[in-house]
Amino acid sequence: MTTAEADHSTVARVIRTRRSVRHYRPDPVPAPLLRELTDLALEAPSSFNLQARSIVVVAGEEGRQALTRATGGQPHPQEAPVMLVFVAESAAWCEDRGDIWETALEGGAWSGKFAAASPDDARAFYEDPSRRGLEREYAVKDAMIAASFLMIAAQAAGLATSPMNGWDEEEVKKAIGVDGRDDVHIALLMPLGYPAETRLHPGRRDRALTCFSESYGR
Repeated sequence: MTTAEADHSTVARVIRTRRSVRHYRPDPVPAPLLRELTDLALEAPSSFNLQARSIVVVAGEEGRQALTRATGGQPHPQEAPVMLVFVAESAAWCEDRGDIWETALEGGAWSGKFAAASPDDARAFYEDPSRRGLEREYAVKDAMIAASFLMIAAQAAGLATSPMNGWDEEEVKKAIGVDGRDDVHIALLMPLGYPAETRLHPGRRDRALTCFSESYGR
């Protein structure tokens, strides 16, 4: 088996065995592993490489209690040793993100011409979504891609996660110190820890119902 084949087999196995876990052991996630997982999440692609998403790591008792209240008492924040809040930054396109262009240029990923044009190109691209009120949607997409990366990386490391719905955005914002700000949005909450339960695969719909060729429904 070639390296590429082995890598593919491993990734396929990790994806197929990942489950959403609601109950967690109290064992702490080692700090180096937590840093690696968040670093891997932040490797996710983003529109214009604006990286219009951040992760807030909430491991303290006070913060997790606040998130418990924000989620209506769901078990995840009460049991998981770490809660991850994925934040979408809808104003990234009109902010100074010169560090991004400089890093890409210095690393040889972008030419000088491309890097110099990127700020104006990004602003020109986002002006239309901004007029249509879609800035939040674009940023949330970037945050969700990063969250997906983290779920797969966590599974490969023997940890469990669960993408959470059912929370009050304003309460979550208060918990992480951004209440009152309309330029940041909560894309997703995610518990992270060692599973205290084993969940079976619930199955997926027949492929013919969810994967089509050329046009939807065929």
